[in-house]
Amino acid sequence: MTTFRRIGGIAMMAMTSHLVQPEATAQPDSWRVYIGTYTRGESEGIYRLELNSETGALVTQGVVAETENPSFLALHPTLPVVYAVGEMSEGGAVSAFAVDAESGALSLLNAQSSEGPGPCHVAVSPDGTLVAVANYSGGNVALFPVNDDGSLAPATSVMQHEGSSVHQRQQNPHAHSVNFSPDGRYLFAADLGIDKMMIYRVEGDALSPNEPPHAELAPGAGPRHFAFHPNGAFAYAVNELDNTVTAFSYDTENGALETIQSVGTLPDDFDESNTTAEIRVHPSGRFLYASNRGHDSIAVFSVDAESGRLSPLGQTSTQGQTPRNFNLDPSGQWLLAANQASGSVVVFAIDAETGALTPSGHSLEAPTPVCVLFVPAGHPAAE
Repeated sequence: MTTFRRIGGIAMMAMTSHLVQPEATAQPDSWRVYIGTYTRGESEGIYRLELNSETGALVTQGVVAETENPSFLALHPTLPVVYAVGEMSEGGAVSAFAVDAESGALSLLNAQSSEGPGPCHVAVSPDGTLVAVANYSGGNVALFPVNDDGSLAPATSVMQHEGSSVHQRQQNPHAHSVNFSPDGRYLFAADLGIDKMMIYRVEGDALSPNEPPHAELAPGAGPRHFAFHPNGAFAYAVNELDNTVTAFSYDTENGALETIQSVGTLPDDFDESNTTAEIRVHPSGRFLYASNRGHDSIAVFSVDAESGRLSPLGQTSTQGQTPRNFNLDPSGQWLLAANQASGSVVVFAIDAETGALTPSGHSLEAPTPVCVLFVPAGHPAAE
């Protein structure tokens, strides 16, 4: 059995003075973390970690579900259930796993066809009644009703994208992520192949094109992942091909996105190959983070509370290669970076005043990590 091996040391004491302090009732002793992987090499599936909320130390419980290429994970909002895509070029799938609250072990509830090849992203509606999947190679998104036990019914809606754009990787549509609006009325799909944020109305268990049906990105941008600001008034797309983040204002009435600005993720003097990957907004809403693969860093931005505009604050090395994914713990105190190519998960402390990242001294070797999923305190999937 493949296991994670601890390679970190003791957290640096100097970094603790400006850490985000969460509400006392929301701070557990540790955070439960699931790691999605590619199983093309040593990995066997989904792994479970524990992050010490005081020190940032990581420990592992090893593999908790043997499944093929669980490259992206999502947590049901009220049930102890984790969803995982099976990113296969043929026979793509989406699976539901029941979580044992005490041990964290996962047991398969069921699996459904993802309705396209290369499923790469999964999201759950805020009310927990629907799951959406983005099929990268298929260039479509699919919607699945959730049964009472958290298992998945077959897809009830599949929306096929059409078109192309200017980059060599944009000869066909490539749906790369799906995100429900905070109220669950809309589904947003970032399509790298056609430089559009597609917008769908969610009506019962079906999708329909919104009006407006999409937001345009710059030619060759390649939108990949998407995140809402905690205030719901702004949203952000990280663009894989031109290494930018685009800020949008969001109209909650009609689902429209209006571009505010686009800003680069790289230092001005960096001219080597790079693609961006993940994007996250800090729970405070004050900072935004995006990962660079090539420069191998997390770009940090401050967020203007009134306008949603971003100001670059620099980049921090992820201490590994190809940070395909990262995530922030629910309190906003720690950032975990998953370095796919070098096989590590590295812990950074977040400065509450500046948003800056400081290496904690803690990390784990991990087989091809590509997704980091936290379980909030008090959730049925937590201890």
